Amino acid sequence: MATPTLDFNCELKATGDDGTFEGYGSVFNITDFGGDIVVPGAFADTLAAQKAVGRLPAMLWQHRPSEPIGVYTSMEEDSVGLKVKGKLALKTARGAEAYELMKMGALSGMSIGYKSRDDSYDRVTGKRTLKKLDLLELSLVTFPMNDASRVSSVKSIEGLETLRDVEDYLRESGLSRSAALALIARVKSLGQSDSGSGDMQQIVEALGRRGVVFAS
Repeated sequence: MATPTLDFNCELKATGDDGTFEGYGSVFNITDFGGDIVVPGAFADTLAAQKAVGRLPAMLWQHRPSEPIGVYTSMEEDSVGLKVKGKLALKTARGAEAYELMKMGALSGMSIGYKSRDDSYDRVTGKRTLKKLDLLELSLVTFPMNDASRVSSVKSIEGLETLRDVEDYLRESGLSRSAALALIARVKSLGQSDSGSGDMQQIVEALGRRGVVFAS
């Protein structure tokens, strides 16, 4: 089963030529496009456990396990969210690339990979509150899920004919496969679409109402 992810448009600040940076890996009390909300205290237990063994979650490029790009040197919760400091591996191709893009402002997103230990779902609002999480990794990403207005696409609405087309579109927009599938499933579960010939168009329209921008 794929690891769930949550994406955030966070300000990443490059602080020196040694590849160090800081920012927020998660922001509390913000509803993402999938209807999930992380609340204060969600990371307290997992951070305590990881610090006890002297290890922090992995720093990955776009959630790719085969592409670590550095290490995190500090993680803590504050009133805003999960505040992190890290150092990119500048002698690796991907680490150097990430740092140059970060300094230019072309790379500004972070996304957590996690397992939920405690959460609740409100059937009226369609929102899930994440109360306790096991933090597995924290990736640098190009297009975080809650910043879809920055996405430009080469596909048009007319070109989306299957569920896989919508999934591929969202992945090209910066969402992981699990996040794309979760977003589609959530829209369908809310009754925005029924099985039938108009299913894909209704999903597209519903995603558009949720802030996902499609080129036309």
